[in-house]
Amino acid sequence: MKKFARSLTTILALGLLASCGAKSSTGDGTYEGKGNGKHGDIKVEVTLKDSKIDKIKVKEHGENKVLAEPVYDELQETIVAKNSPEVDVVTGSTATSEGYIEAVEDAIKKAGVTLVASKNTGKKQEKEKELQEFDVVVVGSGGAGFSAAIEAKEAGKSVVIIEKMPAVGGNTLISGAEMNVPNNWVQKKLGIKGDSPEKMAEDTIKGGDKLGDPHMIEVMTKNALPAAEWLKDDIKVEFLDDQLFQFGGHSYKRALIPKGHTGQEVITKFRAKADELKIPIKLNTTATELIQDDNKKVTGVKATNKKDQTISYMAKDGVVLTTGGFGSNVEMRKKYNKKMDESYMSTVTEGSTGDGIVMAEKIGADLTNMDSIQTYPICNPKTGVISLLADTRFDGAILVNQEGKRFVEELERRDVISNAILEQTGGYTYQLWNDKINDISGTMEVHEAEYNELLKQKMIVKADTLEEAAKFFDIDVKNLEETVKKVNQYAKEGKDKDFNHRGKLVSLDKGPYYIEKAVPSVHHTMGGLVINDKTEVLDKDGKAIDGLYAAGELTGVIHGSNRLGGNAITDIIVFGRIAGQEVAK
Repeated sequence: MKKFARSLTTILALGLLASCGAKSSTGDGTYEGKGNGKHGDIKVEVTLKDSKIDKIKVKEHGENKVLAEPVYDELQETIVAKNSPEVDVVTGSTATSEGYIEAVEDAIKKAGVTLVASKNTGKKQEKEKELQEFDVVVVGSGGAGFSAAIEAKEAGKSVVIIEKMPAVGGNTLISGAEMNVPNNWVQKKLGIKGDSPEKMAEDTIKGGDKLGDPHMIEVMTKNALPAAEWLKDDIKVEFLDDQLFQFGGHSYKRALIPKGHTGQEVITKFRAKADELKIPIKLNTTATELIQDDNKKVTGVKATNKKDQTISYMAKDGVVLTTGGFGSNVEMRKKYNKKMDESYMSTVTEGSTGDGIVMAEKIGADLTNMDSIQTYPICNPKTGVISLLADTRFDGAILVNQEGKRFVEELERRDVISNAILEQTGGYTYQLWNDKINDISGTMEVHEAEYNELLKQKMIVKADTLEEAAKFFDIDVKNLEETVKKVNQYAKEGKDKDFNHRGKLVSLDKGPYYIEKAVPSVHHTMGGLVINDKTEVLDKDGKAIDGLYAAGELTGVIHGSNRLGGNAITDIIVFGRIAGQEVAK
C-alpha cells in the first residue's frame, strides 16, 4: 500500500500557525478544507475537540458516490483514530483518497493547531474463518457478478460475492451503462420500427470484423429484451422512457439509457437487491487461486483479505468469474498487443488487471482474441477518464481537428474514430456542439460535475460565437466556419455528403457553442476466456472445466476485434444471468 507523502513545509506551517495562536489553544471548532480529487474539488468540514479530530463531514464532491462513500468512511475512521491525516490511501482509490486527505489537511491548517498523532488505527476487524462454505462463489461485483449472484440466490442457493476493490460496481459503475436492446419499449413509444435481434447480431458481427462467435452473439441479442425487462421489473432499474442512443456501428437507435446517464443507477439497484436477498459481499478481498478437487472440478477460490488473511471460499456447485478485463494492467496489455503501452491512459477501474483470466488460464482454460484492445475515442486528455459529457456526439455533435475540419464519421466504430484521431495534428480531437444539441441529449445537466472539471482544466470552452470558441483552442477559424456551414446544409438536406453520417446531423447555426478537447484512452479488452452458451469455461480441447463459469469482459467470444458501444451492458447482464441460472442447476 502506497504511503501518502507529507512535506516538511506543511508540518512547519502547522507548528507556526499554532505558535501564533491564530485560533484557540485547542483549536476547538469546525473548519472547512478543500482538496483535489479524481473528479474535481472535495470539500470537507473537520470538527476538532481538545486538539483532537472529532469528526469529518464531506460537504461537496464530484466523485462517484458509490465508489467514494466507503473510501470516505474508511479514511475518516482511520484519521480520527490516529488523530492525524498521515494515513495510507485506500488501495484502488488513490486519487479520491488523496483529495480527501488533502482537504482534511487544509482544514487542520486553518485551525492553527498541531495534532499529536496516536498509534491507534481504528476498529480492529475480527478475523474471518479461513474456510467458508457456500453453494456458489461469485468473483467480482460488477453487472455480471450481481446478475449471476442474484439469479443463483433466487434459485435457492447460498451465494457469496468476492470483490477486490473497496466498493462494489467495477466498470459497470463508472460507465454510461446504456444497454442495446432491439424491440425495446422505448423504441415502440418513439415509433422506431424494423429493428430485431437479428439486425443487432448483424451489426455486432460486422463491428467485430467477424471475429466474434455468431452463435454466442445470437444468444446475446435474443436474450437482450428479457434481460432489460428483468433489470426494469425485478432489479427496479429506472430507464429514460423517451430517449435512446444510437452508438457507432449500430443501424438503429436501440440503447436504453439509465436514469442519471451512468451505471450508478444500475449498481445502486443491484446492491439493494443483493442486500434484500442477504447475499454477503466480501470487499477488499482479492481472489488469487482457483481450488480444484482430485477430479479437476473447481470447488472454490483462495483469496486474500485486507488483513492479509488467506481465506478459502468453497463452492459446492461452482465458481462464477466476473472479474472484468485487463485494461489497467499495462504489462498484460503489452504482452498481447505491444501498441497498447504506457502511452495510453485508461478509462477503467484500477481493479481491471485480468485476475480471472490469469487464474483460469493456470488451470487449463483456453483464451481467444487477446490482442484486441479497444480505445474509447473521447476521453479527458489529462486523466484518461471517459467523457460522458461528450455523449452529445450521439445526438449530432461533430468532431474536428486542429485545422477546424471534420475527418471521420462521428458514429463510426470506436476503433475507427480512435485511429483517425491519432492521425490528426497532435493526436487529439475537438468535439463541437451547441445548445440545440444539448437540449436533445440532456447530457450536460446530468454531467455537470464533469463539465465544471473540464472548465477548470481548460479542456472545454463555452462561447457565443464560433470565432470566440475557436480562438480559445487556436483552431483555424475560417476552416471551422466553413465546416459548420457545410454541416448546417447537410442537416437541412438530411444527407451528409462528406462522411455519410448514419444518424441525424443537427444545425449549428446558432450558439452558444461548446468545444471539448479529447484523446483516445484504453477502454475495453475484447479478448479473454472461451465460454459456451451455458457460460461454462472451456479448456484448450473445447471441453468444459467442471464447476467453472464466466461472464462479462473477461470472456473473449462476443465482440471480436471491436466492441460496439452499448453492447457491454447487454453482454454482462445476459451472460451473467445465464451463469447464475446454470451454476444453480
